[in-house]
Amino acid sequence: MDLGIDGRKALVCASSQGLGYACALALAQEGCEVFINGRHAEKLEFAAQALRAETGASVTPVAADISTEAGRATLLRACPAPDILINNNAGPAPGKLADWDHGAWIGALENNLLAAAFLIQATLPGMRERRFGRIVNITSAMVKSPHAAMGLSTAARAGLTALCKALSREAIVDNVTLNNLLPERFDTPRQMFMAQRLMQEQGISLEQARRQLADTLPAKRLGEPAEFGAACAFLCGARSGFMTGQNLQLDGGASWGLI
Repeated sequence: MDLGIDGRKALVCASSQGLGYACALALAQEGCEVFINGRHAEKLEFAAQALRAETGASVTPVAADISTEAGRATLLRACPAPDILINNNAGPAPGKLADWDHGAWIGALENNLLAAAFLIQATLPGMRERRFGRIVNITSAMVKSPHAAMGLSTAARAGLTALCKALSREAIVDNVTLNNLLPERFDTPRQMFMAQRLMQEQGISLEQARRQLADTLPAKRLGEPAEFGAACAFLCGARSGFMTGQNLQLDGGASWGLI
């Protein structure tokens, strides 16, 4: 399917690896001019070179911490008028309510709510004026299936979900959509971190830890990043303009909910 976004400018946050990179790759394959982002310049440049080599697309790396006002300003100077915005950022580590002090809560909100909110604030008006825009937030399955250990992530990302639902009802009249992708257990560095955590806690091998993670899903496997990227690209397509304010779960069948 031709998604109709050849030549569109796509700003993809936290995209030097993992799901962000998968989204950047899928958009580059569709002919988008892609701006990728990360905090580490060398790692980001390596990712940009890999994307160019695989797709032939125009790829601009922008080293910046989007959790800061200065970082967001740097990103927007590089791409002031994106047609597509993919909001993504590293999530907080699992933990316990008793251990989360004020700093932990503020960090989660800065990373997983406010960073995206301010980027939306900066780019949404232009998208509406140009009568095309696609905003996709990479959140988490924990938004719909909360787990106590992931309380920081759940709280911050549920706030972003609510904000975007409200905005989506206003923006769609101008062919601008806001949707969310809710991943669980994709084979990314995040799952490697979770596997290493299990190895330390239980004294098991890496293979056993990865198997344990995969077995939490009805699919009995970890998701492939390319599957996630393809879903993201579809939401960004010219023909997806009637779908907004939605939460698309990519979780290997993990959710028990009907909606």
